[in-house]
Parts: sequence; structure tokens; C-alpha cells
Amino acid sequence: MRAIFLDRDGVINRYPGDKKYVTSWESFKFLPKAKRALARLSRANFKIFVISNQAGVGKGIFSQRTLNSITRRMLAKIEDGAGRIDAVYYCTHKKNDHCSCRKPKAGLLYKARKDFPGIEFKKSFFIGDTIRDILAAKAAGCKSVLVLSGKEKISNRLNWLLQPDFIFPGLWGAVQFIIKK
Repeated sequence: MRAIFLDRDGVINRYPGDKKYVTSWESFKFLPKAKRALARLSRANFKIFVISNQAGVGKGIFSQRTLNSITRRMLAKIEDGAGRIDAVYYCTHKKNDHCSCRKPKAGLLYKARKDFPGIEFKKSFFIGDTIRDILAAKAAGCKSVLVLSGKEKISNRLNWLLQPDFIFPGLWGAVQFIIKK
């Protein structure tokens, strides 16, 4: 089974900025064509998952309840746009908790595969806006797609620990490519 793994902030919604968090629904802003891209993936019968670090919960900046509320509203808006997300997986740990689920580790991708048996990482893509996402993709054996709509900038390319398989300006371009492939 083919799957698409997506980071959230900087891929689906506007990146809030370094060391900043989306702490309310009001601060969650969909990126242009993101809902349309998710609808297109849904019609193409991919399993679609959000894989996101949300350390703001672990740091006490916002609550799990707030994160759940933002997620419910995000999913409802995606469904209103004819898209779907099959499951959302968050790591709410802090960096120094050394958990197995915080990207760049691939723990959340393995959890998705456990919950949805049949996912084939080699036929799947991870779309993210940071090199952390690319490392998680490679650790699980997925094709890696970097979008430049969030944190990472192409001008940093020489400093990247690993090169992504593909690079696009945003989610819409990545999805167009994946579906044609």
C-alpha cells in the first residue's frame, strides 16, 4: 500500500517561525493549495498521514487539549475541501527527552505502519519542510520530498546532512509530481 507522510507546519499550514508554535486555531493558516493537494491525494487512493513534532505540548507552551482541538478543526476543513487524512501522529516530547518518535527518528512512521498494516515504505513518500523530515523519510526507507514553503531554504543546500530525493516550492507541486509518477 502506498502512503504519503506529511509534516504539518510549513507543509499544510504556514510555518510559524523558528522557536514559535501554532498555539491556537486562529494561528493555524492553511498554505495556498494545501487543501486542494490533499483532495488530489485522496482521489488517488494514497493513505495519508500527518507526522509532526509538537514539542510545545511537552514544554507547556500549549496543552494536549489545544493540540487536539486544532487537529479536529484542521481535519474538518480538509474534509470540507474533499480531502482526508487517515491518521495524525504527533511527538509531543522535548528534544532532550530522547524518545523514539521525535523526528529525525522514524518511530511515528513505524507506528503508522503498525496501525495500518500493508504500508510499503519503498512505495511511499514523506513530504516535509526540514532536513529532519528528510532524515526520518530515509530512516524508514521512504522517498523524501522537501518543500520550500516552510523552514528550510535552498540556499542552505550545501549544509544539509542528506539531500532529499525531490525538491518542490510547496505541497501542490510535490503532489502533482507524485501523482504523475
